[in-house]
Amino acid sequence: MQSNTPRRPGELGFNLFIIAASLFLLYHAYGIAGFDALSSAGAVPMVTTGLMTLCGVIILRQNLRKPGKTAETISRDILPLPVIVTIAAITAYAVLLKPLGFVPTSFLFLLGLIKLFSARSWGFSISAAAGSVALIYIIFRLVFSVLMPAGIVPEGEILAAIGHLFGAAK
Repeated sequence: MQSNTPRRPGELGFNLFIIAASLFLLYHAYGIAGFDALSSAGAVPMVTTGLMTLCGVIILRQNLRKPGKTAETISRDILPLPVIVTIAAITAYAVLLKPLGFVPTSFLFLLGLIKLFSARSWGFSISAAAGSVALIYIIFRLVFSVLMPAGIVPEGEILAAIGHLFGAAK
């Protein structure tokens, strides 16, 4: 079934990126165990990445048949500035999570995005970010005992002090 929809800006580039990434993953999947047996450790990754590559080539073929004229632009319709800022913030969060730890990194991440996208006061942004991080920390760290990167916050000492206040450690 052929669609009359035009090819969107950036669609070919993204498609080529997907094919290249699939081939890269296929190469590494082959490196796990080669073609030794259907039950080898690399069989499922090779089939999966092979199918990804095949689908990418089929989609590329379909995209090349579409007309390239459209009123859309990458900067306005596909990848506007708020999306780019959010991607950059998520990348910074991932890079800073281990050295700074969960609490300061999450606070800075939320503070920046809340301030930028809500256009509210600094007081609101700080309160919302701090409250969110505190709630998430209480639920996941204290209730569910999920370990989070401590970083620069002396989490163990703080939890021990809270425990001593409530007589938990005798």
